[in-house]
Parts: sequence; C-alpha cells; structure tokens
Amino acid sequence: MSADAPAAPEAHLLIVDDDERIRALLQKYLIRQGYLVTAARDAAQARRLLAGLSFDLVVFDVMMPGEDGVSLTRWLRTQSETPVILLTARGETGDRIEGLEAGADDYIAKPFEPRELVLRINAILRRAPQQAAPGPAVLMLGRMRYEPETGELRDGTTPVRLTQTEAALMRIFAARPGEVISREALVDQLGRDRAGADQAQERAVDVQITRLRRKIEPDPKRPRYLQTVRGEGYMLTAG
Repeated sequence: MSADAPAAPEAHLLIVDDDERIRALLQKYLIRQGYLVTAARDAAQARRLLAGLSFDLVVFDVMMPGEDGVSLTRWLRTQSETPVILLTARGETGDRIEGLEAGADDYIAKPFEPRELVLRINAILRRAPQQAAPGPAVLMLGRMRYEPETGELRDGTTPVRLTQTEAALMRIFAARPGEVISREALVDQLGRDRAGADQAQERAVDVQITRLRRKIEPDPKRPRYLQTVRGEGYMLTAG
C-alpha cells in the first residue's frame, strides 16, 4: 500500500470549509484518493449532515463565519466519537491546544499540501483496526474496567465513550501495563508524522493524556492509574 492509499477504502469523509475554492479542491483531491467525500460550507450545514449521515472522519476549518470549527468539534463530541481534523490558519501552539482540548484528533496549519491531509487522515483511520499486543484480558483501574480485546471501558456497568485517540492510547498502555512509555514513543505509535515529532507534537500528546485522565481517574489532578514519570514519560498502573 502506498503512503497515499486510503487506510480504510471508501471511508466517508466530511469536509467543512467556508472557502468554496478550498472545499472544492479538497473534495476533488480526496475523491481521487479513493474516499467518499461530502462537503459543507458552514457549521449549520455540517450539523444537518451529521444528524442524518454517518462519517468515518470529519475535517473542520477553524475560522468560519458564524460557528467556528472548535465550537463545532465540542458539539460533535457530545454526539459521537467521529475523528476530527482541524484546519487552522492560526499556527500558534495555544490555538492548536484549544482545538485538541475541544476533542480534535489532529490539526493542520494552513497553507498545507493536500497530500499531507491524506497522510494524516490515513494515520487516524489506521488506528481503529490495530490490534493490541498480548496483555491482560481485563484491566481494573479502581472501579473502571477496561477490556483490551474489545477496547471497551466501563465505569462500573456504565460504558465510557472514548475518542479514537483516547482509545488508541488505552490500547498502547494496556499492552504494556506498569511500563514507562516515552512521549516520543506515544507520538510514533499514535501514527503522527515522524517529521513533526517535536515539542508541539509531544505537547499534543500531553493534552490527550489529560483528556483521558478525566475519564479514568477519580481525581484527574492527582492521577493514580495513568501516572507521569518525570523526565521519562507515562505509565499505566492497574489496581
């Protein structure tokens, strides 16, 4: 499979951008790459489409008239865990962190090459079918129960929804409980571009860890199960 070949053939993508030229360019390019592509001009149209159709991944422009892409991402996270890539003309780290905290899985700063978008889409879509390495059949994190084989996390008997990135992190940690995993290794295993594995990428991983802790820790500010090992990385400790 080439680097540009779809990780999930005929995956259905939603592209949301108020710039008609960019929207048409991306739609045409992604269709040529083998994806099914639907496009929307703004958040309102995107909401209508998302209410009636199922998508494998969505791409939101951050700067749009009316509701912006970050707000739209927050709303989508209350409805589903569909992966989100944000397109932003604002390259500041703070702006990117805001998007990740809203629930985005990745971001791309404008201007960008369409091929870069394809590579990032593929990296995210590849996470879903990945099989975890052999590990415990069940991990107990206090009252939280995680089953690596199914990727299911429960708080007692209540299912806990994970975003695709959070699910990928749980698979990585569950395969190596009690072992410290560096931020660099997490960047690599999450499928992010190796060339972009710099401080910004590692900071993005930190944000995803913070979000995951909110779902598995009794007190996220004092993590008991997903611990920080200063200067080395993170470690999942069951118990």
